[in-house]
Amino acid sequence: MRFLADENFPVSAIDALVRQGHDVVWVGTVAPGTSDNDIYAWAVREDRIILTFDKDFGEIARGAGLAQPSGVILFRLPMPPPAEVGSRLAGLVDSRSDWAGQFSVVEPDRIRMRPLPKSGFKSNLAPD
Repeated sequence: MRFLADENFPVSAIDALVRQGHDVVWVGTVAPGTSDNDIYAWAVREDRIILTFDKDFGEIARGAGLAQPSGVILFRLPMPPPAEVGSRLAGLVDSRSDWAGQFSVVEPDRIRMRPLPKSGFKSNLAPD
């Protein structure tokens, strides 16, 4: 899968995903300081799935209508211990292959997914 990791996504998890064969670009090394709207447009342009801890992507997705097969994976869970963060987050991402075209919220006890229709995202998955 092709991912675009937000600056807040841990490097150790990116490294683990790359080792698992995924194509991952990290905003922190390629274009630090890029706005969320520009990250979103970048992901759409390159057909990448966004990896983030930033709830703002829920609002952006509601208004933008994410083109397929891009998607958003929003992590709403406590950060694992530093020694485990890479393998645990990469394991969560690698546990599914149906992220494309979805707005997904990963919580400690569940994963919620909603399709991202071209007309825009209409859900309360990412509450303020």
